[in-house]
Amino acid sequence: MLTKTKGPSPILTPRDWEAHPSYVYPGYKSTVKRGPQKPLIPLKASLGELQQPVYGHDSIGEFDNDLTRNARRNGEPLGERMILTGQVLDERRRPVANTLVELWQANAAGRYVHKVDQHDAPLDPNFLGAGRCLTDSEGRYRFLTIKPGAYPWGNHPNAWRPQHIHLSLFGQSFASRLVTQMYFPGDPLMQYDPMITGTPERYRNRLIADFSLDITEEGYALGYQFDIVLRGADETPFENR
Repeated sequence: MLTKTKGPSPILTPRDWEAHPSYVYPGYKSTVKRGPQKPLIPLKASLGELQQPVYGHDSIGEFDNDLTRNARRNGEPLGERMILTGQVLDERRRPVANTLVELWQANAAGRYVHKVDQHDAPLDPNFLGAGRCLTDSEGRYRFLTIKPGAYPWGNHPNAWRPQHIHLSLFGQSFASRLVTQMYFPGDPLMQYDPMITGTPERYRNRLIADFSLDITEEGYALGYQFDIVLRGADETPFENR
């Protein structure tokens, strides 16, 4: 259940709009149809947008952040195990504690558990591709999952999405919600992908996780660090504005 906290409304710093993809980016064909073509009309934020969403710890299941276990039916999911962790920060780079982090992704073969996904790749009966967790007192989150595969998506000839993970977060208010995609270092498909090349080049590193041997668990799973800034000058770019 979603409730709102009481107290003074937060003071929100302006977004760094230059860091985000354009509403309309011709290389990403669907934005041409759905992106606004006229200047936006800014509206004053309502009280509901400036209050904090609250998620109780009791609403998070034991294995919600472990995608290798939360959908098991008859065995382990197939693919390369990985740990994804990082710190969620606000516009002043302060940790955001007790905020909900939601994750969804394709399986190791590059297919989502969704009826619209008809990619000719196998579904894994032991992998749902979705999870969630709450950040701790230092704003840290942690998922155990399977590294997703690349997949074709029909945007342009021979179009393939790089390996990526979707993340959705709320900060101290509804106005600081962020939906983004995380990519893997060294993926050769990134240079051909309009979802990431639509982000100005000097900000693209904010979308790429860092491999970490310290996070890696010996003999079990590789580790990746992906810190997320919800608003302000260092904000992580949106999935798409």
